Amino acid sequence: MAVGVNAQIDRSKQPEPGPAPKITLEKPGEFKLDNGIEVLVVENHKLPRVSYSLTIDNKPIREGEKAGVSSILAAMLGNGTTNIHKDEFNEEIDFLGASLGFGAQGAFASSLSKYSDRIIELMADAAINPLLTKEEFEKEKEKLIENLKSQEKSVDAVAGRVGGALSYGANHPRGEFVTEETVNNIEFGDVLAFYEKYFNPNNAYLVVVGDVEIGNVERQIKNHFGKWEKSAGVDITIPEPKANAQYTQINFVDMPNAVQSNISLTNNVDFKMNDDDYHSVLIANKILGGGFGSYLNMNLREEHGYTYGARSSIGTSRWNASRFTAGAAVRNAVTDSAVVETLKEINRIKTEPVDSEDLANAKAKYVGDFVLALERPQTIANYALNIKLNDLPEDFYTTYLEKINAVTKDDVMRVANKHFKTENARIIVVGKGSEVLENLEKTGIPIKYYDKYAKPTDKPVYSKPLPEGLTAESVVKTYVDAVGGEENLRSVNSTLTTADVTIQGAPFKPIAILKQMSPNKFSMEMIVEGMGTVMKQNFDGETGYMEQQGRKIPMDEKDIASRKSEKGLFPELFMESSTLTLDSKTTIDGTDVYKIKVTKDGKESFRYYDVETGYLLRAEETNETAGQSVTTVTDYSNYKEVNGVMMPYTWKIATGPQVLNLEVTEIKVNEGVTAEDFN
Repeated sequence: MAVGVNAQIDRSKQPEPGPAPKITLEKPGEFKLDNGIEVLVVENHKLPRVSYSLTIDNKPIREGEKAGVSSILAAMLGNGTTNIHKDEFNEEIDFLGASLGFGAQGAFASSLSKYSDRIIELMADAAINPLLTKEEFEKEKEKLIENLKSQEKSVDAVAGRVGGALSYGANHPRGEFVTEETVNNIEFGDVLAFYEKYFNPNNAYLVVVGDVEIGNVERQIKNHFGKWEKSAGVDITIPEPKANAQYTQINFVDMPNAVQSNISLTNNVDFKMNDDDYHSVLIANKILGGGFGSYLNMNLREEHGYTYGARSSIGTSRWNASRFTAGAAVRNAVTDSAVVETLKEINRIKTEPVDSEDLANAKAKYVGDFVLALERPQTIANYALNIKLNDLPEDFYTTYLEKINAVTKDDVMRVANKHFKTENARIIVVGKGSEVLENLEKTGIPIKYYDKYAKPTDKPVYSKPLPEGLTAESVVKTYVDAVGGEENLRSVNSTLTTADVTIQGAPFKPIAILKQMSPNKFSMEMIVEGMGTVMKQNFDGETGYMEQQGRKIPMDEKDIASRKSEKGLFPELFMESSTLTLDSKTTIDGTDVYKIKVTKDGKESFRYYDVETGYLLRAEETNETAGQSVTTVTDYSNYKEVNGVMMPYTWKIATGPQVLNLEVTEIKVNEGVTAEDFN
């Protein structure tokens, strides 16, 4: 016989939270070297591995007119020593199955514990006797400049640069930024001087975690790091950060290539880990924009569909240099609405008590994350280091959950009003002004204008007077004449283009091989050394495909129809007057251009021609992909003559957030391409 018992539960009431788990933290072993290095050791014998984390606790350093010197140093460190050649050094790291990496003010290494003595020896040798050569300097300097060029039209990169500069001031260590100009100012001697001045044991901490015994660790570290000599003390003066805005304002940066706007509401805060309000601020930010169910995300993403995700964050700093930020990347058409809704949600948490469920969920998330983190030995070491670096009480982490659970609704509202300064906020918007400014002005929020390097500028002008009698047809004819004339262009039946490709955020640099044959055959193949072909597109005049990661995807009917409609390698030769409209005279990066609208099969695209040279500088088209509108912007520059025709040797292709830079190395006209290449 079965007996059932049904507990009577009142499901209309949320269960009362249980007591916070009792936290007991193991105290790391500690010792200090004569040269000042403080060592923290957490023994954990579950796995036969060990890790070493070196932190040099310098104050924020301003690099000024040589901004970027620390980035170059970081790239050069850890690539050999004065005792071991670079190749031999890296080969040994690989042979040990270990990892070793350096930053400008720290390093990290890990290996099997049986190799612990050798990996700490290699780490110490690379720190104390780095192989810093002129040749390596030139290579890393060039790579940094290339990276800066690839970010030149990145909306996110510009937003980050301008946000820091406007918040802290461009002369503050947290507000300065690296440019091609500052990198070009850097000499090899500057890197050596930065290393000597700032990479030393004076303020160093070394955290050791893993299958080790503290006695052996002390012997190893004294043996290998004890020879590192102290340097002369450096007195770093940190300027006060820029004051918050006097009133709520939009700081707008025009990025004509932007396919969405980057919005970031921000204000400076004086917020430290040892503040009494620390735990209350964490909870307030979690509710506002610290997770999927937050105010901002539920409004901007779930309710309105403006963005894939909206977030907020607040940083801590011992040096009075941190910020509160809230924002998202949104579609151009809803930029103004997203600004208004962001302000609305921040003001909501400042004026309305938070819901009990939201408060409970935020606490539960922190409790869960904290308890989960304790399973990692590295956490114990990080907590111990935090206590030292941030002047925290010894019981900061053992009482952490009690303080999280003690946060009240009143606490949330109080700290929101203290730190989320909507009344003194800069709302930094980086976007396509021609599409978003008119509606931003309607919000009534004052707008100030800045360039991509945070310098004040005038309001952009998007349409200039057109010359009397100018037509779209005459602009197109000027282009044809400028690049070689109709006869020369019609004589081009095929092109074979080879280019070096930089993909923003990718660790590799492919080579692109593009083949075209009149009237509409096309192929593009991307090859990575050591990997072979990583991507291929092909159209043979009738059908086509894309191949990527071993998968071949046939072109859909819409793409096939579009490809078939092409009539030659230079579209301008076949444009009909009825499809062309002279839209406006505007500017691209300071260059006056004529904007031509091309209407074909009911679809609109735009082409921009340099007023002075006649060359095509930009092509812009929007396509529907997976139910979303995706705009591709292709910029052309660096025109060179090939067989009597001027061809662009630099392309920049931006599709949504993905950016590809192509630097053409060779173009062959009417050679090297056959019809069989497109089969």
